Amino acid sequence: MSRAQARAAKLEGVTVAISQKAGVDGKLFGSVTNHDIVDALKAQGFEVERAQVRMPTGALKQVGEFPLQIALHTDVVVKITVQVAGEA
Repeated sequence: MSRAQARAAKLEGVTVAISQKAGVDGKLFGSVTNHDIVDALKAQGFEVERAQVRMPTGALKQVGEFPLQIALHTDVVVKITVQVAGEA
């Protein structure tokens, strides 16, 4: 648990940027899944498993900023921000 709290201190408030192909209306052609978020976090040096990423509304299908939670332990949950940018 103390290891999870130490990881939480580093991860709390982190912003992850992910680019996806999007239409002019800001709607993504695909979607951003927990797998994409895990890969983006790994690129920033954070080890997180897919099951730890809490996506209450499911995959992200729109350009914008989305607050998400990462459950590192039963009692240790941190908030991160996922910024989805559209590519032409």
